[in-house]
Amino acid sequence: MKKTYLSFHKLTCIFLTVAMVGCTDLKEDVIDEVLGSNNASPENALSAAYGQLGDATFVDHGNVFALQEYSTDEAMLPTRGSDWGDGGVWRAMHEFTWAPDNSVVTNTWNNLNRGITKSLTAIASANAATNFAQKALFLAEAKGMLAFYTYHTLELYGQAPYRNPLDPNAPVEVRKADVAIDELIKEVESIIPDLANLKEQNTHNARFTKQAAYGLLADMYLNRAVLKDRYAATFKFTEPAVDNNGTDMDKVIYYTTLLIDNPMFQLESNYFKNFDIDNKGRPELIFVVSQAINTQRSSDNDFAYMSMERNQKPSPVNRGTNASCVTPEFYATWDNNHDDPRFARKYQYTDGTWFMNDGTDVSVPATSIVPNSTNQPWFHFNRGMVVGQQYGPILLANGTFDKTADGRIKVSKLVCEKNTTLPMDFTPALNFDNPAQSVFTQAQINRGVRVFKWEFDPERDNGTSNVDVPLYRLGGMYCMRAEANFRKGLTGPALIDINILRTSRTREALYNNAPGVGLLALTEQSLYNEIGFEMYWEMNRRKQMIRFGTFDKAGTAKPASEPFRRIFPIPQSAIDASNTFSQNFKYDE
Repeated sequence: MKKTYLSFHKLTCIFLTVAMVGCTDLKEDVIDEVLGSNNASPENALSAAYGQLGDATFVDHGNVFALQEYSTDEAMLPTRGSDWGDGGVWRAMHEFTWAPDNSVVTNTWNNLNRGITKSLTAIASANAATNFAQKALFLAEAKGMLAFYTYHTLELYGQAPYRNPLDPNAPVEVRKADVAIDELIKEVESIIPDLANLKEQNTHNARFTKQAAYGLLADMYLNRAVLKDRYAATFKFTEPAVDNNGTDMDKVIYYTTLLIDNPMFQLESNYFKNFDIDNKGRPELIFVVSQAINTQRSSDNDFAYMSMERNQKPSPVNRGTNASCVTPEFYATWDNNHDDPRFARKYQYTDGTWFMNDGTDVSVPATSIVPNSTNQPWFHFNRGMVVGQQYGPILLANGTFDKTADGRIKVSKLVCEKNTTLPMDFTPALNFDNPAQSVFTQAQINRGVRVFKWEFDPERDNGTSNVDVPLYRLGGMYCMRAEANFRKGLTGPALIDINILRTSRTREALYNNAPGVGLLALTEQSLYNEIGFEMYWEMNRRKQMIRFGTFDKAGTAKPASEPFRRIFPIPQSAIDASNTFSQNFKYDE
């Protein structure tokens, strides 16, 4: 059944024809959106709202990830020789030259709007249901998803569409961030009594539970001051909360504490387990995008695939794409912290072989097999920040890995696929020929430290993955609570939370499972760095940089920018299609 998408600025009610699904599993099989009806069952409509999280929106590098990461010091996607030029759309995200016609800006807007539309349909469907035992629960979840999509749209674009889902003749309204953030907070707080606790009423962490609501409320309160006055020179983080019960930061502390004190959640000692392809149900994950290979809904491997070089092959049929890297500025924040367990982790095979990736490796066993493959060997690259000369398997002309006489996978010094005379030496320095443009020649495509935080899933070519993408996890709650306490002047409690994160993570057995080392003191700069260590490449950095006043500053291939760049423009296609939206400040000049 072919998917057909609507003109989303109209937010017309849609009819969802879906294969039969379980009432509690909410596993969406096929969706066909047909204009002019609202007869969707509550199960199918809510499934569609959840499904939009994984239809590129929060899993593809060219959507929310691009806006929240490529616009920061944490990630960039430069042009590399003949690759990734694409009319300059990727460079524009880092060089701050994006405009209303930028396709990345437009695609993200459209996908978030689809989430809003599907959530409104789910609300209407649940409300109209009769003799439906889970009506209150489904209605609360649908409202929670509407708030989630709306908040991210407001945070990125300053405006979001809304239409009363209970009135088929209701006009489209435009919600503005400075007013709507308070409305959203009230709405999410109001549905908490009807939401299930995680793992109750057959829920799981890909459903909007009470705990997901606590994470969203903490997020909204932490960023409320920014949404209230986007272009301010300084933000008023300790203003009275929406209900006048304490301040915004008090609310952040309250909601994060509900999650931190919940014994259901535990910090992973192996930090990278949060981002493994078998991370479903891990104890640190609060709210996730559920992904799975071999379903009719697409999944995405982008967060791993984009940073891996084309000659880095997890299996003979897989490769990376030599694209994304970090900036020298972000890499420098890790100075004197390379022994932090979140910086990097080496892989050990079941026979005890460690992949050192330092030139000392000779071979690794071929006994690790890609799941559901025709006996394809699985080469495991190390995780975290990947820098310097790289090593790994060589693909032979017959399509197999080069092996030793006893059948082990040979480990060799790697060169770049598109320049076979260039060693695959990932350099912290970028050194663009034109410092204002993130463009490399074919002789420079090795530059940039890569991020292997997310595990590459080799089961299905280069595109799909079984990894669940965390939207809220316990480590993030510690970061938010630490920041809230710090902004209240409570440096002691903030330092305790940061040190819990640092010391709860441990290194691999090669280093005797040594825990991270705590800090003796906490400054604004060290707090800023620590949030980056914990949350890098998780669609968080742009919000953090705006709050800490670093987003406007100049950096590698990025000029000092004006405050209007703190939000993105409304896509020109939306402006042209309707007079519903007005263009954001200075984007219509």
